[in-house]
Amino acid sequence: MSEKKSIRVVAAEIERDGRFLITQRRPTATLPLLWEFPSGRVEPGERDEDALVREIREEMDIEVRVGKLSMFLKHEYDEYSIDLCVYRCELVSENIKPRKVHDWRWVRADEMDQYEFPPADAQTIEKLLRGR
Repeated sequence: MSEKKSIRVVAAEIERDGRFLITQRRPTATLPLLWEFPSGRVEPGERDEDALVREIREEMDIEVRVGKLSMFLKHEYDEYSIDLCVYRCELVSENIKPRKVHDWRWVRADEMDQYEFPPADAQTIEKLLRGR
């Protein structure tokens, strides 16, 4: 049996006025049209913080300042596993343009259950809400 591929993913926990920024995956993406914190894969040799700044710029044409690690979790999917690192981030630019996401919303913590998240992201939402 071969070992599953492990993918390192970074996500941004961006809060403003009691609401969190979430994005919707494109219809052609893996796990299509599910919601998540803005996120992306870390490329080989890339620092988490640099990957997060790059991914958010590519996906929504906004700039963020990456802060402290908020949470880490490992999630096993059938074909691969994910090491998910969620960082608290501050929005530096305001004009969101959905380039590589289907949609985006500012959502209160008590509204998160109205959106469907992939399993790994659902775990981060649960941890986030428990910590409040």
